[in-house]
Amino acid sequence: MRSVIFDLDGTLADTSGDLLAAANHCFRDMGHGDVLLPDQDAAVAVRGARMMLSQGLKRVGAYSEKTVDTYYPIFLDVYEQAIDRHTVFYPGALDAVEALKTAGYGVGICTNKPEGLADLLLTRLGVRDQFASLVGADTLPVRKPDPEPLREAARRAGGHPKHCVLIGDSDTDRNTARAAGVPSVLVTFGPSGDDMAALEPEALLHHFDDLPGLVPDLIGAVA
Repeated sequence: MRSVIFDLDGTLADTSGDLLAAANHCFRDMGHGDVLLPDQDAAVAVRGARMMLSQGLKRVGAYSEKTVDTYYPIFLDVYEQAIDRHTVFYPGALDAVEALKTAGYGVGICTNKPEGLADLLLTRLGVRDQFASLVGADTLPVRKPDPEPLREAARRAGGHPKHCVLIGDSDTDRNTARAAGVPSVLVTFGPSGDDMAALEPEALLHHFDDLPGLVPDLIGAVA
């Protein structure tokens, strides 16, 4: 089977609001107030908790690796409690997923969000069952851009690792697909959309409505 594997944060869904809220909780606890701003730091948010904590601390001149390590588990606890308060799927995302499944493709997720949090988010949003596989940052001993999580997501979706495409929103996704020897599609509507063309993916995606027609050209139609 051929499969379509999605990144989660910044690709399928805009999770930045809930991520930034959890990070700012940590900064308030440190005495810095709300350091990260939704209108300018969404691209930082989808790079993960450690990136947010590091960037925020550098912004206020208080960075230390020890502080990041101390607040990382605090961030995870706070984020888990309100993981779906602001998160929304990008327009057409779930319709595209259903169209791909109807066409016979396996559909899964490969994310650098911890698997438990990704599973919780998708469950809270009522869509976990729409994805045949979910591989997170801690599912395997390695994470993206190592190619093995992508390959495993394809396998768990019922597909062959050599016949998949990765839909993502970052250089991490581009490099993961390249390392796996498969095509990547990078979305232009995520927080870092303006930077995607420079990464030279096999295709750019401007709206999810276009994805079902794009996939057969990249990995072939399902017989």
